[in-house]
Amino acid sequence: METQGERIKNIRLELRLSQDKFGEGLGITKQYVSNIENGIALLSNEKLTSLLVNYNVNINYILTGKGEVFLGSDKKEEDKLENKILQVVLKMKEKGLL
Repeated sequence: METQGERIKNIRLELRLSQDKFGEGLGITKQYVSNIENGIALLSNEKLTSLLVNYNVNINYILTGKGEVFLGSDKKEEDKLENKILQVVLKMKEKGLL
């Protein structure tokens, strides 16, 4: 079973970005990207949201390994709604509301 770190690494490679450039888009260091890819660290809710905003990555895919890797314009409305709900839940958790 693929880990969250492996999914992140595969996305970075698919985007053809170095760990440095990928990290810049998320506001994290190259070392932190390496730690994530190697399963030493996890992305915060804020950084998961940055993945969606900056790289159009499906958060559900990152968290569960299910669904499309990237959100596309032909994506089903149901999947888009699921990601929006997930964003709201993550924001609420960040604020301690859940």
